[in-house]
Amino acid sequence: MKAGVSMGMSEFYGDSDDSQSLALLDKALNLGINFFDSADTYGFGHNETLLGQFIAAHKAQREQIVIATKFGIVRAKDQYERRLDNSPDYIKQTCHNSLQRLGTDYIDLYYCHRRDHNTPIEDMMQTLSALVKQGDIRGIGLSIGLSEVSSETLRQAHAIHPITAVQSEYSLWSRQPEEELLETCRELGVSFVAYSPLGRAFLTGKLDTESLEAGDFRHAVPRLNGEALTNNQQIVKQFSKLATEWQYSNAQLCLAWLLNKHPHVIPIAGTRHEKYLIENAQATKITLKPEQIDKLDELFNTCNIAGERYPEAGWGGIEK
Repeated sequence: MKAGVSMGMSEFYGDSDDSQSLALLDKALNLGINFFDSADTYGFGHNETLLGQFIAAHKAQREQIVIATKFGIVRAKDQYERRLDNSPDYIKQTCHNSLQRLGTDYIDLYYCHRRDHNTPIEDMMQTLSALVKQGDIRGIGLSIGLSEVSSETLRQAHAIHPITAVQSEYSLWSRQPEEELLETCRELGVSFVAYSPLGRAFLTGKLDTESLEAGDFRHAVPRLNGEALTNNQQIVKQFSKLATEWQYSNAQLCLAWLLNKHPHVIPIAGTRHEKYLIENAQATKITLKPEQIDKLDELFNTCNIAGERYPEAGWGGIEK
């Protein structure tokens, strides 16, 4: 299964064009990419509606297309601040709403986007299990997304109903899952979906932080501002030299590092450009030598990275 992500087609990274986005989704499917990741909060439903148009245009291929979406983050229009909701009534209603927007009879993978500890995990999992039994969803994932779930939470949930996948930010410069969660997933046979494997595009070496659009979420990311930005730019400069020496693009090397180091990890790299979509897909053909992986691990040692990866409002409900 090859993965793609559609969040940036609706929000967080400036304006987007629906017709261009749909053309890119078509191209992705033609390249063999069949896993598309969304959430009810991306564009306040717009992202799911966009995927619904894509699904409608490929009804004959629906069984080959894997649609993942999420619940649990509730925001007001044009605000990044949020509250969390994992209550049974909310899950049932938001699942119904997602199905309507997606225009499909079932969701292949339904994530808890962020854990709300006001709802016991038993209640949440039993509600999701009931949705699986009635056919609304085909699998349950815990999307760590903006908040990491701990290995303990994963084990608790998995004991109630098998978990299909865990999603978390994981890349060369965001390495927390290596502390325990990746090993727990491997032990339980749970897939690990790595979002933002290109570090919000910063690791590509092509991001000009001074030219970001007004509505771009990255304006508020601490590691992309001030002294932290200056520090991290030096690391990416060294990374770019390695990529050039090894004859890969930065993006390809980011993805190849993940795919070679952890075969059970599925990276979802978002883009709005066909050129980069094709480039990213070619990373699956790259084989890195152990000494190359070690060199990258050393360069991006967590001690070398400056700044947090989210602003304060993004840390609610985090488990470590």
